[in-house]
Amino acid sequence: VVTTDDVEESLKAIFQYVRDKEQLFKDLQSQIEETQQRISVKKRERDYWLEYKNVGSKIHADKISSLEKDIKEVKHKLQRAKEYYRDALNAVIEENESLFERHMNLLSEQALKSAVRYLDKNCCREIQENEWLKEEVKIYRKEVSDLKASVQLLEEENTSLVAKLIDMKLQHLIG
Repeated sequence: VVTTDDVEESLKAIFQYVRDKEQLFKDLQSQIEETQQRISVKKRERDYWLEYKNVGSKIHADKISSLEKDIKEVKHKLQRAKEYYRDALNAVIEENESLFERHMNLLSEQALKSAVRYLDKNCCREIQENEWLKEEVKIYRKEVSDLKASVQLLEEENTSLVAKLIDMKLQHLIG
């Protein structure tokens, strides 16, 4: 015998079972939607990276190689500029040293002239005689070197003549 209470309880249990299944169905539907959204996001991300792989990476590779080429060119230009400025600096240093040397010589000459003006006549005459003697020494040194060269030539000629004379005597002795 089934009573009304039993039927009601059975119906309640069925309704509860249906509600639980509906809730489970709703939960599954929301999980499916979330999963589809995640799949959609991942698909867009995958499409982006495929696009980058097929097109963008080549563009970036070209840009990278172009930038590397530019870097090499800039380094080369920098090296050339460095060499140019080093050479220019050396030239300026040499020119400065030359100008300094000339300036010091001029100052020395001016100081000498200034000092000579204040000397008495005897000192001036001695200085002039000293300069004349220096010139005479140069002339005599040149004459000495010329004479040494002449003596050497004469010695070589004498040696040659003595060698010929000895050869001739040997030929007369043999012949």
